[in-house]
Formats: sequence, structure tokens, C-alpha cells
Amino acid sequence: MASFKFEAMDTTGTEVKDSVDAATEEEAQQKIRQMGYFVTKITQVAAKKGGKDKKKGGKKKRGFTIGGVSGKALCTFTRQFSTLQDAGLPILRSLRILEGQMKAGILKYAIADVIEDVESGSTLSEAFGKHPKCFDRLYVNMVKAGEAGGALEVILQRLADFKEKAQTLKRKITGAMIYPAVVIFVAISILVFIMIFIIPKFEKIFKDFGMTLPTLTLFLMATSRWVSTYWYVLPLIPLTFWLLLKLLRMSRTGGYVLDRMYLWIPVIGGLIEKTAIAQSTRTLGTLVSSGVPILEGLAIVKATCTNQVFERLYQRVYESIREGDTIVQPLRESKLVDDMVVNMIDVGEETGDLDTMLNKVADIYEEEVNILVESLLSLLEPIMIVFLGGVIGGIVIALFMPLIQMLEGLSK
Repeated sequence: MASFKFEAMDTTGTEVKDSVDAATEEEAQQKIRQMGYFVTKITQVAAKKGGKDKKKGGKKKRGFTIGGVSGKALCTFTRQFSTLQDAGLPILRSLRILEGQMKAGILKYAIADVIEDVESGSTLSEAFGKHPKCFDRLYVNMVKAGEAGGALEVILQRLADFKEKAQTLKRKITGAMIYPAVVIFVAISILVFIMIFIIPKFEKIFKDFGMTLPTLTLFLMATSRWVSTYWYVLPLIPLTFWLLLKLLRMSRTGGYVLDRMYLWIPVIGGLIEKTAIAQSTRTLGTLVSSGVPILEGLAIVKATCTNQVFERLYQRVYESIREGDTIVQPLRESKLVDDMVVNMIDVGEETGDLDTMLNKVADIYEEEVNILVESLLSLLEPIMIVFLGGVIGGIVIALFMPLIQMLEGLSK
């Protein structure tokens, strides 16, 4: 086991120098983080060679990366950056600390580029803006507002809170969908197994006895033969359906029609609607409270909205404000938003506490989303049990009807 000397900062900004034993540098960094420190420098005691060679090489070689940054990684970075800024550390030192403790990936490389840009004279928001895969428009505009108002640490705290709440909501909805998806997959797998391996054996027995089979049994045998012959088509059915939806979404009209249809689905439609309102009001409330102009905030909300029905609504709100009208009028005319929400936003506009009211609306709707998710889970479970019970019961009845006929024939 090797020994590593390190320099680090605690949460108060005090510099700490110490050593730690670990098998690898990554394990050493993990141990140091568990102590509550942010690593600024770490070196292996026994290995002094190679330090100068690394510096001569300039930029470190970067691995190949695909995709963007996970919401969890961005949440962690924002919270840690906020903590370091609140402790009074300079921006560049905070970024170097965070970049040093990150694993190789797109976010680490982006932070390294941000450090270089800030050293070259760019503002933090300008440097973040060069990496849209890591830092979206909302992120960049909030940092820009924080720089302009001289309250970057406050804005970063709000941004961290916003990202964490958005991540929690997303995690709850995704988690709620995993259980029924797994149950449906297992149920379909069992049914396919029965159709391919069990039913043909019964069919052979019935043929050997030369029995006249009931209509239900004949239908089951025909279905079994089709599944056994064309089993490879089964995974293509959901894939084709998914591709069809993707093709429809490629056109603005098709995407709007699909999103409108989703809102009509019982329970699911309510969940989509409340999630969209919770996310948009939280986003706009956070932006307005951070000092971002209302029109810029609405443009960001519209750009980040995933439902085209609500996207068109926010476009109408944007145009209404640009023409000197209020937010409330297009919201009331849309019939998409509850009267309670409209009235709360109206009061917020009149009193000058629009950001507070928007955040309260977001809190209410997030709570309603949680209740709807629980209701959906409690509703899906009995529906799936009844459906699967009906299918399995139908198979059992179809197989036992000829067996009963056979037993009756033998008893005569």
C-alpha cells in the first residue's frame, strides 16, 4: 500500500496538509473526501519521477466521451461550488479544487476549459456558455445574473437547490415507472415461454387422442404456433411503435398532437400536466428571484419545456408581456392551468412577489405529483394482477376443457 501526501481545504476554507495510505491515487482521494476535505494537491511519496514530465506535456490527454453530463453529477458540482464560494474562496481556486477531485469525463474536461477561459479574462458565465452539453441556458443566465449583482454565492445556492429539486422530482417519476415496467416484462416473458414450450406439448397429446377441440383451445393452439414461428417479431412491435412516435415528433404538428393526446389519458395526463407546471414555475421563479429579466426567463422556460402544448402556452405568455399585458390573461384563456395557480400568479404580479408565488405554486404541484405517482402505483398493481390473472386463467381453462372431455370419454 502506497502513501500519499496531500493538501486540501476544509469547509471553512482552512488549508490542511497531511498524508494518507491507499492502494491507488483514486482510493486516496476518496478517503480524503470522506474526511470532509476538498483535495487541492496530492502526490505519491515514493514516486517523484514523472511530475516534471507531466507539466512539460501541457494539456493532459483527454479520453473519448459520448453524451452529456448526468443530472446527479451537475447537482454535486453546483452544490460543492456553492459551498466553496460561500466559504470565500476565489473562483479559480474553487474550480481547480473541484476539477482535481473529479473523475475523467465530459464535466471534468469542461471545467478545465472553463479555468483556462477565466484565466484568459472571460467571465464565468461566458466560459460556462461555451459548454452547452454541461451547462444549459438556464445555468449560464443565472450565473450571469449573479455576476452582475455581485451575489454569485447566493445564486449558486439557489441554482443548487433548483437542480436538486428537479432531480428529486425526476427520480420519483422514473422510480415509479420501473416497477410496472419490470412486472410487465417478466409477465410477457413467462407467457412467451408457455406459448413456445408448454402449449405445443398439450397440442401433441390432443392430436394423439384425435379429440375435437373447443374453439377457445383451437385459438390458443393457433396463437402458440404463431408465437413459436414468429417469436422474433415480438420485440419489433414495441420498437416499431417507438420509432413511429419518434417520426411523428419530428414534425411540429405531429409532436403537438401527441402531447395533446398524452394530456387526455386518465391519471397519466394529470401527471404530465402537473409535472410540466411544477417544472416551469420552479424554473421561472428561480430565474426571476436571481435577477434574470422576465422575458429572458420565459424564453428559457419555453426552450426547456418538453411538452409542445405548454411550449405554445409560454410563447403566448411571452408575447403578452412583450406587448405590455399581464402573465395572467393567456394562462386563464388556455384552460390548462388551475384557477388557483392563475390567482396566485396574479397576486404575485400585483404585489411584486412574483418569484415567491411561482415557487409556492411549484411546491404545491410537486406535492400533487408525489400524490399522483403514489395513486398511479396503487392503481397499476391491481390492474396488472387482474389482467395477468385473466390471461393465465384463460390459458388454464383452454387446456383443461379438452382434458375434462377426455376423462369423461374414458369413464363411459
